[in-house]
Amino acid sequence: MMVSASSEKIGSLLAGLPAKFTGKVFEIANRTKKLGEDDPRRITHSLKVGFAITMVSLFYYYQPLYNSFGASAMWAVMTVIVVFEFSVGATLGKGLNRGLATLVAGGLGLGAHHLASLSGHIGEPILLSVFVFLQAATSTFIRFFPKIKARYDYGLLIFILTFSLISVSGFRDDEVLELAYKRLSTIFIGGSACIIVTILVCPVWAGEDLQKLIASNIEKLGNFLEGLGSEYFKLSEDIAESKDDKAFLLGYKSVLNSKSSEESLANFARWEPGHGRFSFRHPWTQYLKLGALVRQCAYRIEALHSRLITADTQISLEVRNRIEESCTKLSLESGKALRALASDFRTMTKSPSADPHIANAKAAAKSLKSLLKSGLWEDIDPLEVVPAATVGSLLLDVVNCTEKIAESVYELGSLANFATVEASVSPERSHELIKICSEGQNHKMDCPHIVIKISESPPVLPVNIGKSGQQILEV
Repeated sequence: MMVSASSEKIGSLLAGLPAKFTGKVFEIANRTKKLGEDDPRRITHSLKVGFAITMVSLFYYYQPLYNSFGASAMWAVMTVIVVFEFSVGATLGKGLNRGLATLVAGGLGLGAHHLASLSGHIGEPILLSVFVFLQAATSTFIRFFPKIKARYDYGLLIFILTFSLISVSGFRDDEVLELAYKRLSTIFIGGSACIIVTILVCPVWAGEDLQKLIASNIEKLGNFLEGLGSEYFKLSEDIAESKDDKAFLLGYKSVLNSKSSEESLANFARWEPGHGRFSFRHPWTQYLKLGALVRQCAYRIEALHSRLITADTQISLEVRNRIEESCTKLSLESGKALRALASDFRTMTKSPSADPHIANAKAAAKSLKSLLKSGLWEDIDPLEVVPAATVGSLLLDVVNCTEKIAESVYELGSLANFATVEASVSPERSHELIKICSEGQNHKMDCPHIVIKISESPPVLPVNIGKSGQQILEV
């Protein structure tokens, strides 16, 4: 009986194996498909790496080329494997680091070998050991400098490796000069293949990725703030019903963890040659400053989101109604300003589209400050006012952050020579902008980039004779 029972269990397990295997295969296939759909450039990059490795492998496969380089041709293949990166900047950075480090270390290694050989058979290994120790210890310590580690860490590793190999190999091999020449030549061949393929075949520019990343981060904050007012001031039952559909309220979370990505992309972008609207000495440092300001704003929004979750249990309906108008307008206008800035930044243009929203947000902030300082709260329990004051204070900080982000975007636009775009508006809208700018100057807000050009429209048709010509205003 026991044997039959165990046989049945084994049979059921074996019968379930095909289904489990099939399910696992479909799961892997779905993940692979999603990985390619998320960023099709990954597929292109894989093909580019395969093509580059195949191309340099010919130096090993083709007999005449192999006779010139011998087994050292494998260094070209190894160079492609370790140097070829996803973006042009990363590939150039690694390629130049590897090439220059090999050249310098090879020369110093030959010099060390020559000096050590002058000391005789007894002193030669001692001097070589001293040279290897000094360069390895010094280079390793230099790697701890933050700026060096960010840009030249890989080059220092190759420097240590190449110097040690040349020095040690020279002690046992008299043809050390030929060894250094072959190593440098094959590394140059592999690095050149990487650079040519990554630039000419569907290039991926780190600078463009950085531009899109920061623009997307600004837009995510704008989306949150635009929807904050309507979500925050809903009644408790409305909040409970809409908690499942708040994707825009969670987009800012990725902004909090974007520092490492921004620094990495900026570092790679510095290696890239000028292309498109990105000049060779593009102000990438300013991008990092802008990214830091965006993250500061995201931290305020993180605090606001925590208040949003508990708003229905901490703020009474009476207090909520008193601050609703100011807070809603403040968050809405700040969100619109950030979205306008994100659009201009993504297209690398300068326009005054965000200025009216910033002015409206500052006016709403002034109104909220007056409301919080007024005597309307004397008839309310102070403990009920504290949560509302906390939300108001955080929103005021958000307005300040929005203004700083706008200033940073404008400064970056001037440094990077963003194209100036003139937005056409109606006469009524132009008078509104002039009024906003005039009010802003009273509060020390500069409006130097708003220029109004008035031109008459073409002659009216005979049917409209007697009517005043329509004015076209460009702002």
